[in-house]
Amino acid sequence: MNDDGMRPARLHRPWRALIVVVEVLLAAGAVWGAVPLWDLGVRTLTVTLSDGTVLTSTRFVGSWMTGAIGLGLVAAILLVDAAREAILAVRVPSRRIPEAHLEGA
Repeated sequence: MNDDGMRPARLHRPWRALIVVVEVLLAAGAVWGAVPLWDLGVRTLTVTLSDGTVLTSTRFVGSWMTGAIGLGLVAAILLVDAAREAILAVRVPSRRIPEAHLEGA
């Protein structure tokens, strides 16, 4: 307890800034991995018929796209937690201790 009656915040830990950096890097890696997965999930098929007609269709492979969406979700969760950790690393306001507790009453 400080002389001014303020209790030091237990959540304030400057080393949380390192966690922020690691989480942002992991989120960037998740997005970097999601892009090729999404590309694997989109297939273009072209068929030429005997009369010369060209048919083009796009096929979406759900398993690859699900993996890309999952990695995007992981990246979003990591970024939200990194923001929380950054706030806690910078400062958490102290709470005032009631005067009755300071006097021992």
